[in-house]
Amino acid sequence: MCGRMTQTTDPSEIARIFDAESDIEEDAEDARPRYNVAPTQPLTVVLQRAEQGRLVEQHRWGLVPSFAKSVKDGAKRINARAETVATSASYRTSFRKRRCIVPSDGFYEWRRTGGPKQPYYFHPPEDAVLAMAGLWAVWKDPETGLWVPSAAVITTDANRLMSSIHDRMPVLLPREAWDDWLDPELDDTEYLQSLLEPPPDDVLGMYPISTRVNSVSNEGPELLEPVEEPQDLGLGAG
Repeated sequence: MCGRMTQTTDPSEIARIFDAESDIEEDAEDARPRYNVAPTQPLTVVLQRAEQGRLVEQHRWGLVPSFAKSVKDGAKRINARAETVATSASYRTSFRKRRCIVPSDGFYEWRRTGGPKQPYYFHPPEDAVLAMAGLWAVWKDPETGLWVPSAAVITTDANRLMSSIHDRMPVLLPREAWDDWLDPELDDTEYLQSLLEPPPDDVLGMYPISTRVNSVSNEGPELLEPVEEPQDLGLGAG
């Protein structure tokens, strides 16, 4: 599962990394570094439209399919399982035509320790941006007539490092897969499915952090400060 992440890299830098144009205003509130991005909040994504090229946009986190009755339906679709993404009624159209990358500097996951759940921060070992595989959609609000863009993160089985904490993790696309994944004209579902594998074990590091991250109202770089490793886990910091 992926239910909380950081997006601290400036949208203009995201545009440079992914060879895209940013559609996010520099002074927008959600263009600031964000250390506790949560479901239903704006989520920065990279996508490719046939008529406009590659863009950096913000979509609501939680995919709202065209048949949804309310935008609130997206809250239960923040993650799409790699194993069923090609056949699920909620995701199959987006999987064929509307794939995106969710750029992230890291994400959080929680582990039971015999007491309160202990949060961990997973991050690339070097100063890099993770390219999470995602899907996007647009939904028309029947009351306002406005179109609501939304997105979900695709998850897969955990790799060895992640499995010590949780059995699922985001799909992390390697650089060589970015172009194909974003290409809206590519609809070879068998090939696309082959990209949704757990990443190598050395892609991420991890370390325990404060439970301050548990509240979505808490923000700021202090959330990433490491804390002492729980004694019952016995894992080293990444």
